[in-house]
Amino acid sequence: MNLTGKKSRLMWGVLLAVLLVGAVLFGLWWRGAPVDAVTVQSQALVRSLQFSARVASQTRVDVGSTLTGRVQSVRVDEGAAVKLGDVLLELESQELQAALSQAQASERQAAAGLAGLRSTGRSTAMANVSQAQAAERAAQASWTRTQQLVAQGFLSPAALDDSRRARDVASAQLVSALAQSRASGEGGSDVAQAQAQLSLAQAATQAARARMAQTRLVAPADGRVLVREVEPGQIVQPGKALLSLVLAGPVQISAQVDERFLDQLRTGQPASVVADAYTDQRFAARVISIAPSVDAQRGSVEVKLALTGDAPDYLREDMTLSVEVETGRRESALVLPLAALRTAADAEQAEVMVVDAGRARLRAVRLGLRTLAAVEVLDGLTSGEQVLLGTAVQAGQRVRPQAREPGLTAGSAGSDAGSALTNAMGR
Repeated sequence: MNLTGKKSRLMWGVLLAVLLVGAVLFGLWWRGAPVDAVTVQSQALVRSLQFSARVASQTRVDVGSTLTGRVQSVRVDEGAAVKLGDVLLELESQELQAALSQAQASERQAAAGLAGLRSTGRSTAMANVSQAQAAERAAQASWTRTQQLVAQGFLSPAALDDSRRARDVASAQLVSALAQSRASGEGGSDVAQAQAQLSLAQAATQAARARMAQTRLVAPADGRVLVREVEPGQIVQPGKALLSLVLAGPVQISAQVDERFLDQLRTGQPASVVADAYTDQRFAARVISIAPSVDAQRGSVEVKLALTGDAPDYLREDMTLSVEVETGRRESALVLPLAALRTAADAEQAEVMVVDAGRARLRAVRLGLRTLAAVEVLDGLTSGEQVLLGTAVQAGQRVRPQAREPGLTAGSAGSDAGSALTNAMGR
């Protein structure tokens, strides 16, 4: 009897345990399988693009000599700031100085000759004209008297011939004196020739002075010396760059951006920039141009940015920078992680699995701004709804959502997207 009672109690215990287990399993089935889920909520969403860039000044020039000569002195070092007209380098100039002195002496000589022609030369010519006129009048009077005397028989015809010759010579001398006077006057040939000689001498002086000036290389504008490739005593020739200058002006940033991200870039977009050598000092910039063509070799597009404020003192030509361009922003948007999308999303449409009365339901949504970590939902969801993550759950299945922090604040969304883009671009 006792043994039978013990067996009965044991069977009832086993049955009770089975019922309890069954009840637990039924309860779990009724509640559904645990699935990670996020709650749709409104928040800021930022999309950014990160890439490497370099400092590129607006104007960079090479300075070289136009003469062949020996360097006498170099007045600047690399990194030195220069102003417009500052002397950068001097060549030996003794020979050119002597040529300039000779040209100046020739100019003075030509000027003196012209001045002499215009003063004493003109006076002499006028005196010669007066003398020739007097001689011509005397010869004409003598010719007239000789004609009368020959006609009266007082002189022989031979005397008449001599008087005619004297008259003709006097007339010729007057013509010559008048011609000489005209030549020495303003506009005359002698003055014109002397003026031409003076102009020629002045041109030679200007040429010698210009060659002399070329022995001094000066800064074409305010700037900074980047490269110095010359030393005193060195023989230089035309065509070789001796100094490289970066001229003062707006600092620009140049980058080669993967063409895959071309659709995200627009002129005017704000950017945050940090130099790789000064990671704790950020400054602002903006996109000012996007090249119209793609580099076929690198599959990239040149993007240029300009600083929105003063350039930091530590910036140097060709310095490596890290740029983060804000390519999209929503101050308040319904945001989902990309992992919540159940179907391959096109530009505007996708499907998600939402929790509806404890069951998974498939729903179509319309999408907006997209980052590499999250997406904006324009239509199909409301704030507070729960969206399941993963793809193991089927539509209609009972589920038990397990809340998960989306981690899609403005900072994290932009940072995650930027990091992913950075890696994608091979930095």
